[in-house]
Amino acid sequence: MPRANRRRDEAPRPLGGQGRVPERRERLADGEWFVREVAGAPGREYRCPGCEGVVPAGTAHVVAWPADGPWSAAGAVDVRRHWHRHCWAARSRR
Repeated sequence: MPRANRRRDEAPRPLGGQGRVPERRERLADGEWFVREVAGAPGREYRCPGCEGVVPAGTAHVVAWPADGPWSAAGAVDVRRHWHRHCWAARSRR
């Protein structure tokens, strides 16, 4: 006998990213970058390359990596950088 408690009107969930925001591509003076807005992970701190300050655990921030090279599609961990949102936005004025 089929289960009666399933909702039939729910939209299917997206595969893969579980609601993750896709990256966008930005062109700046120093090249093209993939950029992704992230909510921040609990327990993980990062060093912002813009101000050399700490991006505290759980803080929303930007992750960016070069758009050219073999790592570009996957966003390899060793080339990704975690920036404060305001530091990334002010990057071209430095």
